[in-house]
Amino acid sequence: MYKFACRVLKTASLALCAATFSASPVLAQGAGPGIKLAMVEALSGPNANAGEAVFRNLLWAVERVNARGGVKVASGTLPLVLERYDSKGQNEEALSALRSAIDNGARFVLQGNSSANAAALIDAINKHNEREPTKRVIFLNYSAVDPILTNEKCSFWHFRFDAHADMRMAALMDVIKDDKALKSVYLIGQDYSFGQAVLREAKRQLGAQRPDVQIVAEELHPMARVKDFLPYAAKIKASGAQAVITGNWGNDLTLMVKAARESGFDGKFYTFYGNALGAPAALGDAGVGRVVAVADWLPNVQTAGSEAFYKSFRVRYPLPVDDYVHMRMQLMVEALAQGLERVGKQPGAVAANAIDMVAVASQLEKAQVTMGGQSGSMRAADHQFQQPLVVGVMDRVGTPGVKFDVEGSGYGFRVVKSIAAASAEQATTCRMQRPL
Repeated sequence: MYKFACRVLKTASLALCAATFSASPVLAQGAGPGIKLAMVEALSGPNANAGEAVFRNLLWAVERVNARGGVKVASGTLPLVLERYDSKGQNEEALSALRSAIDNGARFVLQGNSSANAAALIDAINKHNEREPTKRVIFLNYSAVDPILTNEKCSFWHFRFDAHADMRMAALMDVIKDDKALKSVYLIGQDYSFGQAVLREAKRQLGAQRPDVQIVAEELHPMARVKDFLPYAAKIKASGAQAVITGNWGNDLTLMVKAARESGFDGKFYTFYGNALGAPAALGDAGVGRVVAVADWLPNVQTAGSEAFYKSFRVRYPLPVDDYVHMRMQLMVEALAQGLERVGKQPGAVAANAIDMVAVASQLEKAQVTMGGQSGSMRAADHQFQQPLVVGVMDRVGTPGVKFDVEGSGYGFRVVKSIAAASAEQATTCRMQRPL
């Protein structure tokens, strides 16, 4: 089995990765003193491609901070050191990775590609921080969007930088409510907390905004275990649904849309993640005008600085297969650097082996960051990042509004709806427990 040990050094844009053979995880070791960030993500198994895509984003963000000298503190500057830990997408493996990361000196844990993993990490970090006040950990979440994580399960130590599922669904619904030809939908998702939340909210919002739309069926399937989606696609086609609403991601989305194309389903897909990781290429021309995706940012967004931001990512990662950039992950790392530098003005508050984590969390609550024309701010009440959202529809590259394609597929996403941060914001039920 291939495992990777990667070091992110203070030298600008220098990442040294050595592939090794091992039957057990090989954890990345930081080079010299620095502030360790532990990415806990599925780096093996069916969703490994999504984990690797996250790593590229985080690596690029860390390189950018280090290229300008690292984090500036009273004693000088400290580099950010990114470490990789393979959760295999499983809760127990994620918890084991968390323990290893803490033992290895990491005080910032980064995760997102599973809300179930995120919930387990929040519980474990809450308990750890209460037991070990001198080794507290902050959890930075870039993609786990189950609404419960910043509502009932909100934590002082957890910060979410993605819009949660209800916010994303509301953005999709802004487009669905204008689709007057739509009269029937099929709801399908992965059978875990996030997938269940998506279907639940889709039903609620359809009932409120499009009661004329019939839900012909709703279905949950095992996550990351279905190899052949043709039986599901056949049911979707047979149902007569004009559209599918799904929160599927990773291979579960790619395989599903590919099966739908092969089965001859010609309806629309309203998705959370239909804009990357092979989905556009899997659909080809069958997806033009039919695949809709919601995101915090898309490469074809028409804002000042957006094009330069995207082009700089493609310079760093020129291979089409590596084309998976997320603005929110960049803003997250910038927010962390901002918070560390504000706390670090006080002598001894930020050092490689000693960080005032309560002070850093308190600064993250106030984070306001801008990059590539995208701005966002952290809401202190529940630690839910507030940012604009966009909805795009798949089209051929070169058509008006589609300057950039996805993964060299020849298809990109044209923005059809922009939602301001104030409009995307939703109420919270969080009752934050703060350290004394």
